Amino acid sequence: MDRPLRVAALASGRGSNLAALIAARLPVEFVLVGSDKARAGALAVAAEAGIPTMHLSPRDFPDRVAFDRALFGKVAEAKPDLLVLAGYMRIIDGSVVAGWAGRAINIHPSLLPKYRGLHTHRQCLEAGDAEHGASVHFVTAELDGGPVIAQARIPVLAGDTEESLAERLLVEEHRLLPAVVSAMAAGRLSWSNGPMFDGHPLKAPLSL
Repeated sequence: MDRPLRVAALASGRGSNLAALIAARLPVEFVLVGSDKARAGALAVAAEAGIPTMHLSPRDFPDRVAFDRALFGKVAEAKPDLLVLAGYMRIIDGSVVAGWAGRAINIHPSLLPKYRGLHTHRQCLEAGDAEHGASVHFVTAELDGGPVIAQARIPVLAGDTEESLAERLLVEEHRLLPAVVSAMAAGRLSWSNGPMFDGHPLKAPLSL
């Protein structure tokens, strides 16, 4: 690619992973940050960085499919090469996701395939796991079920709470997501009927 990777992002919360991605100063062009929440901190993070922002409310649409089509239509108008779900908290309709195969990634706070969905830190503690982690995966119609690209791991310490575990893991998330996007921008990570790394099928998650 003879130009920077064009990146769009969707986020529902404060935008700490988005902020880490921006701070990494990768060879990418951020073309849009969108949200389903008007007051999402991620929109303020993007605006401060000079990135175009967009917000749509699910309440303005008759159902989830209509909302997803409208939101992803707005994203498509920005012509991104890659869509990053950086703390986007809504389940996306499978028919909408299908059009983004190999072009959308998500960061999830668990060692997938463990603990899809919400409350991952609680589930880790309740299971008595010795380690916890975060995963970046390609987005598919299956919730948190797409091919895993890379993972970061941390030990579960005696006395850990949901809050302490989340706080320590977030540090690793802020390293993991930029590392994956950097690999995509460099052409090392791609999609060809599945994830490819350095021209070969990715058979196990990377540790970046």
